[in-house]
Amino acid sequence: MLVWYVAYGSNMLAARLAWYLNGGCPPGGRRTYPGCRDPRPPSRSAPVWMPGGIYFAGESGAWTGGMAFYDPELPGEAAARAYLVTIEQFTDIAAQEMYRPTGDTADLLPATGAAVDAAVASGRATLGPGRYEALVCPGRRAGIPMLTFTAPEPASAVPHRPPAPAYLGMIARGLHESHGWPVERIVDYLTRRPGVAGGWPPDAVTRLVAEALTTA
Repeated sequence: MLVWYVAYGSNMLAARLAWYLNGGCPPGGRRTYPGCRDPRPPSRSAPVWMPGGIYFAGESGAWTGGMAFYDPELPGEAAARAYLVTIEQFTDIAAQEMYRPTGDTADLLPATGAAVDAAVASGRATLGPGRYEALVCPGRRAGIPMLTFTAPEPASAVPHRPPAPAYLGMIARGLHESHGWPVERIVDYLTRRPGVAGGWPPDAVTRLVAEALTTA
């Protein structure tokens, strides 16, 4: 079975997603990933939009600072990137997002399959109580379900937290790579996200994005 894994944070950058597939620790990160049992790259990817928005909250174990989450109830649209992967790869990516060892996915795979069915039917399903354990289906692409992970609670229920520079820079590179946006549009998009708005001065975001795209 194939699904579209929809990334709206740092995994919009293909090189960042590759650490989830192949394992290892990305430059600037603080976490080593076990990788997927099937490390093949996605067969396709495409820029997409999801109804709702992105916010930053919590504390990232990989980067420090706030983590990106998706809330379909926020106004506007969220820029994202869809990767065509197998359900087994999707489950292993989910396990790593949820800080579960991928070796435990023998039990997680049927649970993920059931959650996928529930999310496709109703738009949302829950895999567990922790971060990135809510599964959302924002629609289909070419008849194949699009699926993403987020926090169980909405943006209005948690305090927002600014993301770390390395993390925000990687998101900026992902927006440029997947959507082809220039610096100005990326800055406009990011500075409107809760957690960046009020936490990062716009001129600092401009400098960070320009540097991130220059060193990409």
